[in-house]
Order: sequence, then C-alpha cells, then structure tokens
Amino acid sequence: MKVLWLLGLLVSWLSSLASARQVGRCSLARQLYRYGVPYGELPDWLCLVEGESSFNSRAINPSNVDGSVDWGLFQINDRYWCKPADGRPSTDLCRLPCRLLLSDDIRYSIACAKYIRRQQGFSAWVAWNNRCQGIKPNVNHCFRRRYRNSG
Repeated sequence: MKVLWLLGLLVSWLSSLASARQVGRCSLARQLYRYGVPYGELPDWLCLVEGESSFNSRAINPSNVDGSVDWGLFQINDRYWCKPADGRPSTDLCRLPCRLLLSDDIRYSIACAKYIRRQQGFSAWVAWNNRCQGIKPNVNHCFRRRYRNSG
C-alpha cells in the first residue's frame, strides 16, 4: 500500500513539473501587496519563494524525512498547515485542502503563508533561513507607474 502511495505521489510530482506555472517576480510582488502583505516585507517573501519553489506555483516536494509533503509557491507543509487528499494526519491549521495550494489562483497560498508568518515568522521556512538573511530582491521597479507621452 505504501508503494502505491509513493508511486501516486511521484506521478503527481512529475505531472506538476510538466504543467508548472512560473509566477513572475513582479506579478507575485503586486499580488502579495494586493492581499495585504506590507510593502517592506515583499523582498523577504520574494526571496523565500525563489528559494522554496523557484516561483513555480505547482511545486511539490514529496521528500521530507517524516513523510510529509510541501506544496506550492511557499512549499507549505501538509503535516501542519493543509489537508492532504490521501488521508494522512494533519493539523490543517490553514483549513484548506493541499491541492488548493497548487492553484493558479494563488490567494489561498498567500493567505496560508501569511498565517504561517504570523504564527512562526519567516524562520518557519528553511529557504528563508538559508538564503534571505542578507541582500534581498528590490521590488521598487515592480510598482513604478509607466507614463506615456501624450500629445
């Protein structure tokens, strides 16, 4: 039974690679801001997402030692934060199915990631701890209005 579960997870992971959706850096920054992330935190979030999923909204990491799986842009762990479809135990603190974290509509991922940030800080993410302590991406260019000469 465990072999079938692992095989199913592997097929799911491979299919997610085939249908990966890369979210643009500025597009993500604007969406995060639109959904209430403070402007000053945007560089941390972009650094985190780059390190966790390389901006792939359908990233799945099935290789955690404890058997848990990380889902989506923010690589949200299903042992604590979302409900896995296969019935494995989870505290499901974000109160959502893990599959929603792979959606092109990333508001579910953003809402859950913000909840995790409020509960545990950015240090809840390994990539943030390993990569985001120094220089972070600049987001200013993502919010500049483009003016055209009219006349």
